[in-house]
Amino acid sequence: MDNKPKAVLFMLISAIAFALMQTMVKLAGDIPTFEKVLFRNLVSLFVALSVIYRAKTPMFGKKENQKYLLGRSLLGLGGVVFYFYAINNLIMADAAMLNKLSPFFVTIFACIFLKEKLNKIQIPSLIIVFIGAMLIIKPEFSFEVLPAGAGLLSAICAGAAYTIVRSLKNKENPSTIVFYFSFVSVIVMIPLTIMNFQMPTGMQWVYLIGTGIFAAMGQYGLTFAYKYAPASEVSIYNYTTIIFAAIMGFLVWGELPDWLSLLGSILIIVTAVVAFIYQNKRIEE
Repeated sequence: MDNKPKAVLFMLISAIAFALMQTMVKLAGDIPTFEKVLFRNLVSLFVALSVIYRAKTPMFGKKENQKYLLGRSLLGLGGVVFYFYAINNLIMADAAMLNKLSPFFVTIFACIFLKEKLNKIQIPSLIIVFIGAMLIIKPEFSFEVLPAGAGLLSAICAGAAYTIVRSLKNKENPSTIVFYFSFVSVIVMIPLTIMNFQMPTGMQWVYLIGTGIFAAMGQYGLTFAYKYAPASEVSIYNYTTIIFAAIMGFLVWGELPDWLSLLGSILIIVTAVVAFIYQNKRIEE
């Protein structure tokens, strides 16, 4: 098999795994969000530790990069917490769609902090994506908007974290960055979980462990996808998570997005596809 089809296959495996992770989070029911996040990161920590051990790379990175590694970890953790809260309180498709806004926030943060220039398609893209997000969130002056707001915050935190990862490019090994994030996440989540610990039932244990397993599968699927092809060629397939999440939401809970959410999702996905095609053409030129 050529490298490009391999990369697409791994990206699709990653998308399915993340949709299944989302399903596990929701099936775990009334388990506190912090507890769900702890289990998700505990499994990732053991996986990352095994990778670090085999590759013989540093666990905690270089001294001069500590503030960036810590910032990336805390922002990434915030993104996971907000995402899990959104999953618990929104339909699957809406939670997945809001979380997938993170690449657009990477564009904004990279422009502000890394001094990267916006091309002629990125500014209108950001405006259209903002409109699409508002159609999904449906802002109103009530607490009912909090879960959608959390979904948006998850994308903002993830976008900020990925921007720091981009700044660490060629400075730290990716395995070190993943381990550092998993380690910090577990350390922060342990006391927060203990304060409101709820003993899982038999099936809830299965769902919590499944959350971590599918999260690790999704992460490694992404890693292998980007190993076999540049991000510019395959990143768009990551949006299939939304489709798989919508299918799982319908099959398990009978969920269907309302017409405003559907319209907002179409706007965001079409914008992502157009930006992806434009970026590829620029690379070819």
